[in-house]
Amino acid sequence: MDLFSVSFDSSKVAPLADRMRPRNLDEFIGQEDILGPNKLLRRAIEADRISSLILYGPPGTGKTSLAYVIANNTTSHFVRINAVSSGVKEIREIIEAAQEKLYHYGKKTLVFCDEVHRFNKGQQDVLLPAIENGTITFIGATTENPYFEINSALLSRSTIFRLNPLTDEEIRLGLDRALADKERGLGDYNVKIMPEAYDHWISFAAGDLRRALNALEIAVLTTVPVDGVRTIDLSIAKDSIQEQNLRFDKKGDNHYDIISALIKSMRGSDPDAALYWLAVLLESGEDPRFIMRRIIVHASEDVGLADPTVMLQAHAAANALEWLGLPEARIPMAQAVLAIATAPKSNSVITAIDRAVDFVKNHKAELVPEHLRDAHYKGANKLGHGSGYLYPHSFPGNWVAQNYLPAGLNELHFYKPSGQGMDKNRGKP
Repeated sequence: MDLFSVSFDSSKVAPLADRMRPRNLDEFIGQEDILGPNKLLRRAIEADRISSLILYGPPGTGKTSLAYVIANNTTSHFVRINAVSSGVKEIREIIEAAQEKLYHYGKKTLVFCDEVHRFNKGQQDVLLPAIENGTITFIGATTENPYFEINSALLSRSTIFRLNPLTDEEIRLGLDRALADKERGLGDYNVKIMPEAYDHWISFAAGDLRRALNALEIAVLTTVPVDGVRTIDLSIAKDSIQEQNLRFDKKGDNHYDIISALIKSMRGSDPDAALYWLAVLLESGEDPRFIMRRIIVHASEDVGLADPTVMLQAHAAANALEWLGLPEARIPMAQAVLAIATAPKSNSVITAIDRAVDFVKNHKAELVPEHLRDAHYKGANKLGHGSGYLYPHSFPGNWVAQNYLPAGLNELHFYKPSGQGMDKNRGKP
């Protein structure tokens, strides 16, 4: 350690979002459903009776900040680790130190792990016994769905709390506090924020307070004061936060949530909502072939025979995607989505095939009736194959009464037309 490192204060250069982290529950913004008055987690923090937790939610919702609030309100020794950089050796050392503190001084150890979904099996195997026997209390933070990404053994030893994106009012409160705080924030600057600049930050932050605070700090520090006042207008606000925060991860559960929203909007006949979710997927970098596969499936599943041309449009859009690529292919993709969303709806196709598959799975395999068997190969006639088959085109209307199911199954009815659009019983006169 040299003279410069002794005198260096990292808080002076830390980002505004880091400097403005809440120090106690009263300063914490948002998450009233888990931290409001008399809520379980708040009572546990105030009583210093925290058990192992998993904090799950999008970026900028306060997971790490909440861990530090807990650290500030506990008598336990607080240790922070990272699932990516903290190896098995370091975790063993932390556990050994925790045992010493507990056995010799009666002091508990609270271990906070960011990106806990990145824990590998070796790290978990070392950590789990210490959590189970109470040597450490564990708090993990993750942006991923813990039920998908975290080992079930660790989940079973933890209580899961979900943190939600902050509301517009909560984002505004966070910005106001940063502007007023002279100790940690921007209170020493004479700043005037135009209303439209505020609205832009709040909209583009999309519930992520860290993102809004970063934009505020950039805007204030890079704006030249005029007569001592730094005026932040819409143009400056746009420069400081130029891309919408879409909260999308192609490998996370949010990926499935947005696909689900697109599907349900098409099924629910809402073309505007369907286009919105399609745009989110395209702008977020989702694989367009994956989107097209879902569009094709639901052209059949949710429209089907009510308007058979919708399936043709879906396949045409898939073909256009291969020939054109993005961004041009967004147009035929949108056409296919709109075709599904605005078409009459019927799920008779999927229910029909599912009934048939379920019946086949749960009943013995039946022989093909003699008259339906192939009569074209040598010797088939001698075996009676095809004998008695009635060729429909030889009869008026190209139809004749004839049994096509195995013996004893004549009364089966898998396909039940919905009556929507063209989905009517057209198979038999």
